[in-house]
Amino acid sequence: MTQAGPDYSAHPLEVYGPGDELLARLRELCLGFPEAVEAGGVGAPSFKVRDKIFAMQHRMDGRPSLWVKGLPGAQEMLVGGEPTRFFRPPYVGHHGWVGAYIDLDDVDWGHLGSLVEESYRITAPKRLTARLEAAR
Repeated sequence: MTQAGPDYSAHPLEVYGPGDELLARLRELCLGFPEAVEAGGVGAPSFKVRDKIFAMQHRMDGRPSLWVKGLPGAQEMLVGGEPTRFFRPPYVGHHGWVGAYIDLDDVDWGHLGSLVEESYRITAPKRLTARLEAAR
């Protein structure tokens, strides 16, 4: 028995990305920061500040997920504490990135928003993170 591959006749968001609704949610989380932009594509965008990625949407094991940079120890804490929600992503996990499944019925979008903000702060120049403080 052979396993079927992706349906390339489907819309790219359904093949590679999270779908329109989840993508809109990710944009809401990621694009509210100073100079944050969406880049890349075919339904699996990256979110950047000054040409540096701070968040990425990817499929992991066929499921939509969000990958963000984490502070030292964050990956171990999140993955160890909730392995059904968080994982160590391939390619960038050894640099401290954390993956979060976003297809669960009870995604804590507030917590994910905090992780995205932390990732943005790790990535953005100090002048831009200072604008976040000034806006509070």
